[in-house]
Amino acid sequence: QVQLVESGGGLVQAGGSLRLSCAASGRTFNKYAMSWFRQAPGKEREFVAAIIWSFGGSSYADSVKGRFTISRDNAKNTVYLQMNSLKPEDTAVYYCAAVTRRSPVPLDNRSQYDYWGQGTQVTVSS
Repeated sequence: QVQLVESGGGLVQAGGSLRLSCAASGRTFNKYAMSWFRQAPGKEREFVAAIIWSFGGSSYADSVKGRFTISRDNAKNTVYLQMNSLKPEDTAVYYCAAVTRRSPVPLDNRSQYDYWGQGTQVTVSS
C-alpha cells in the first residue's frame, strides 16, 4: 500500500505564509511527478502546482504563480508547498497526489493521478 500524508495546514491571516508537507510511505513506487491540488467548498478540485521528481522541473496554476513554491526532498520522499502572500481565496482543502508514469496528459489534469492523500485544510482569514 502507498500512503500520501499531508500536514502543515491551518488558519492564517491574509498576507501570511504556510508550508505544507506530503510524505509518501508504504510500498516503494515510481514517482514521475507529484502535485498539489485544492478544493474549496462547492467547487471542483483544481490544480495548484506540480514537480517532476527526477529533475525538479515545476509548473504552477496562474492563480498561485509568484506566491507558491513546490519542492521535494528525495531522501525523505516528501514534497512541499511553500505558500506566501496568502489570500482568502486560497482557502481550501489541499491534496497531494502522485503520478507514476509520464503520459501525454498534462499534469494539471487530475484524472491521471494514481495516488492521493486525505487532504489538509488551509483557511485564510481577511
